[in-house]
Parts: sequence; C-alpha cells; structure tokens
Amino acid sequence: MLRRVGKIEPPEEIEIVSDEPWQYRNRTQFHVQGGWIGYLEARSHALCAVEQCPISSPKINETLATLAEMVRDRRWPGFLRSLEIFTNETDVQLNVLETDRPVARRFFDWCGERIPGLVSGALDYPLDGVIYRVGSGSFFQVNRFLAGKLVDVALDGTEGASVLDLYAGVGLFSIPLARRFGEVVAVESGAGAVRDLRWNAEQAGVHVTAVQANAADYLATLERAPDFVLLDPPRAGIGKEMVRRLVELKAATMVIVSCDPATLARDLAGLTAGGYRLDKLTLLDLFPQTFHLETIAILRAA
Repeated sequence: MLRRVGKIEPPEEIEIVSDEPWQYRNRTQFHVQGGWIGYLEARSHALCAVEQCPISSPKINETLATLAEMVRDRRWPGFLRSLEIFTNETDVQLNVLETDRPVARRFFDWCGERIPGLVSGALDYPLDGVIYRVGSGSFFQVNRFLAGKLVDVALDGTEGASVLDLYAGVGLFSIPLARRFGEVVAVESGAGAVRDLRWNAEQAGVHVTAVQANAADYLATLERAPDFVLLDPPRAGIGKEMVRRLVELKAATMVIVSCDPATLARDLAGLTAGGYRLDKLTLLDLFPQTFHLETIAILRAA
C-alpha cells in the first residue's frame, strides 16, 4: 500500500505484533429484526441471527445470550434497531445505537434485572494500572488483549518537555504520555470524551491540558512545535491540510496510529515529501479474522 498509494518505500523490517485471535473484542454492535439479534449480511440489510460471536469476549457472549431471549419477549421495544455491548469482563455498558423513537427507562431497568454487571452511564476500564472512564459515546480500543501493547509500541522510548496528543479520546495515550513529558496537551472533538479524559487524568494523578477542538483547527493556532506529536485519527486519516501544517511545525518526532493502510500511505507521502523520515513501522493484528489492521508509524524530522 505504501508503494502503490504513497509511492514510498517501507522500512526493510516491519515488526508484527499479535495475540489471541478469538474472543478479543470488548465492544460489539448488533442489529435487531423481527425478534432476532445478530449481524447484517454482507452488502445487505438482511439479518444473520447469531447465538454467539467467536471474536467477542466471554462477557459479551453471555450478554448476547440474554438479549437473544429478551428480544422474543413482548416487553422488548420493537422499534429498537441496533445496540452495542461494551465490557471490561465484569461490568457491561449497553448503548442503544438506532431506534425509531426513544427507549423508555423501564427497558433499561429490565435489562438491569437480566444482565449481570450492567452499569448506568460510564464504564470503568482498567488497563495497565490506569482506570479509564469510558462514557457511552466515547471511543476506546476494541482489542482487550492488545490495547496495552498498542500504547507500549506507540510510546516506546519517548520522553521530552512537551507533547501534543491529537484525537485523544478518553486519554489512552495522554495519561501514559503525562508520565514521560513535562507538558501534555490532548485535543479531542467530542465533549463527552473530553469530560472522560479530564476525569481519567485527575484520577491517575497526572496533569493533562484537555482541549475540546477539531484537531486541524487546533493545529492552525500553534505558533511552535512540541517535541513530540501523536495522532490517532479515524479511518479517513489526517488529510492534506493537517499534513501541510505538521510539515510547517516540524516536531522532532511524530507517531501516527492508523487503522487504514491506504489513508496512512497517502498521509505519509505528504509528510515524507515535506522532510520527515519514516523511521519505523509496526503492524498490530488488532482485528483478527478480518482484513483490518492497525499500523504504528514513527517519523523523525530530517
């Protein structure tokens, strides 16, 4: 992909990090139709009903089995189209994703009676000695075996005076960065995630300046580069304008955590053309049994 899309050569050696290939997901979305729960068939709106999901964690499958019974009960709201289960293997967060009208409080009370460990609101997710509060609308990495390793690889050997964490979410990288750098600015566009991030930093006893803003807009306001920039963008990547601004700022070290090789290759092409050197690539098999993967790219200013 780097050669075809980015017209650049990858490093000679690319490390591959993997772990358990089954029961790894801590968050799974399901659709509901006609008294059945499951997934939509490929390129279709037809439901493929499932009784268990082999890539989802044991707690998700336990909850799925309960929901599969509940959807056949007349108390189930027939207008609920899809939902999400998120778990730390003790507690469960149930999020309604698609519904034709608001779901009544009594539905969640009923779920609380049937689903062991169901929490109302945010879920506390422990990882490597930090407890991350994750609200219903906040993003968190889905592989329960590799989330900590993802952080380790991205931050390996980094330290300095200042760091900028873009697309920071609830602080998965921000909090460990605060133990390595003197000043941490974490930028996140979601209001709920920013509240979670501030709470998580306070509970972890570290100082992080959390800014609610679009990453590109925030970059445009900077007058000088931090020592280190970490970016964990969505699948669309960072785009041309951010690449241009990052090249202008020229932080000494930059790490991109990417879930899409094509947009990563596009972005790396612009960054390397602007004076960065692609120092290291690591592939993490974050989504086993699928074609998706996570790539960590480490760049140094030439």
